[in-house]
Amino acid sequence: MAFEPNRLPARREAMRAAGHWRDETLLDHLARAVARTPEKAAIVARRSETGEETRLSYRALDRLSDLVALSLRECGVARGEVVSFQLPNWWEFSVLHLACLKIGAVSNPLMVIFRERELGFMLDLAETRVLVVPARFRGFDYPAMVAGLRGRLPALRHVFVAGGEGETAFGALLAPRAGEQGRASLRGQGAGPDDVIQLLYTSGTTGEPKGVMHTSNTLLSNLAPFAGRLGLGEEDVIHMPSPLAHQLGFMYGLMLPVMLGATAVLQDIFAPEEMARQIRAEGATFTMGATPFLNDLTEHVARTGQGTPSLRVFVSAGAPIPRALVAKARQTLGAAIVSAWGMSENGAVTTTRPDDPEEKAIATDGCPLPGMELRVVDAEGRPVAAGEEGRLQVRGCSNFVGYLKRPDLDTTDAEGWFDTGDLARMDEDGYIRIAGRTKDIIIRGGENIPVVEIENLLFRHPAVAEVAIVGYPDERLGERACAFVRLREGASFSFADMIAHLEAQRMARQYMPERLEIVTELPRTPSGKIQKFRLRAMVRGAGP
Repeated sequence: MAFEPNRLPARREAMRAAGHWRDETLLDHLARAVARTPEKAAIVARRSETGEETRLSYRALDRLSDLVALSLRECGVARGEVVSFQLPNWWEFSVLHLACLKIGAVSNPLMVIFRERELGFMLDLAETRVLVVPARFRGFDYPAMVAGLRGRLPALRHVFVAGGEGETAFGALLAPRAGEQGRASLRGQGAGPDDVIQLLYTSGTTGEPKGVMHTSNTLLSNLAPFAGRLGLGEEDVIHMPSPLAHQLGFMYGLMLPVMLGATAVLQDIFAPEEMARQIRAEGATFTMGATPFLNDLTEHVARTGQGTPSLRVFVSAGAPIPRALVAKARQTLGAAIVSAWGMSENGAVTTTRPDDPEEKAIATDGCPLPGMELRVVDAEGRPVAAGEEGRLQVRGCSNFVGYLKRPDLDTTDAEGWFDTGDLARMDEDGYIRIAGRTKDIIIRGGENIPVVEIENLLFRHPAVAEVAIVGYPDERLGERACAFVRLREGASFSFADMIAHLEAQRMARQYMPERLEIVTELPRTPSGKIQKFRLRAMVRGAGP
């Protein structure tokens, strides 16, 4: 497949001159780790459903990825062709990506929740040559699903099964290939720093996935300043409960540990009690996940008193963190709670700093990492004053290089500014607060409703575990607001309770939701973002 990164030549010159693109790949960092600490644990991965635990040293990680690279080459995978893997947070995931780098193939991680409809579209668009799936995960038969899709995927040559048997088992990819001579043949064959190495489909907050393309330069240029700001190094143990098939997990659970020469601890099925156990058992110092991970871990530790004393930093990204949760998590976990904002298209763009004053740490989503720029603009593209709400745009070193076969969907302008689709406010110090998506705006009687602010206020109620507010049509006012609420166990919450609570917070009545829907769960993307398009469909389908 011909990957054609957008506007790369002009960016390359500017990014190299500024020192953001260092023309390295993850393989350079892997080689350093193997030379420096060959027997150090690179990955600790436990399969929740079987209890099987795997520990791979850096030497073993290098060797196994060599073997898989040789096998993929024998399968006919050429430079620039796509290898897709729909795997949980298992060790095979990391081995596959490193193997792809070693032959110049493109890694295409796929979320385990995808089924025939999503998978068929994504594999076909990518012209996937090799696909790797689990035999079973959480009771689902992946090989059977893929068998039903093969007729629609003419480019697909091979399917391998992690946990399977026979010649299609993942283990077949680990067969020795011409010994050390075969491994040596891989040297110098790897992906270059400006080659597309990752094809990652957006998580679908709007319902339409797009194939985001990244290079080693775009991805690694984010990780170095991220680690620098948070004080991360090779002595850290990085726990990752977020899916490696999402950008958060891929960059900070797979790539970051290798770049640092640190240890990665992978959790394949999220449960707060297991997360706490792994952090304690492995001495994890850093973890990262969306708001539900932070909320559930905090609640578990508060309820059981079984703390996570080694944990130094929890970065919460994927959705704005309710202010009350940040304060509670800091007190309960005893760790720095760092807010971050980013996208599949650019990784983490902003974070708070561990030593930020409370008003920044609790009330903002951080300031840009080195190499990235932000601006907030109005509908005509003009920058707005500090504190005013507008469209958030970003440019810099870690911005992606285009959407696969869909350049028309790329909102990057001639000056490199990418329109994120988010609404935000920026203060005088350059810290932002995400106010929602442009498509999530509720305009009631000509007035914009401050959705995120109301959600934060509702989250403070002791009965409310999660909340999301969406608009629905109204003939007279244009739109009205509906609050979807998931309750804490054993709690009750009525419409009257909601209004009384907001009145006590001195919220203007014009901003108060006109409807309340109690739900058992909120629909989310794999990254933890609430799928408000689904909530809007639910409320509109239920009538005004």
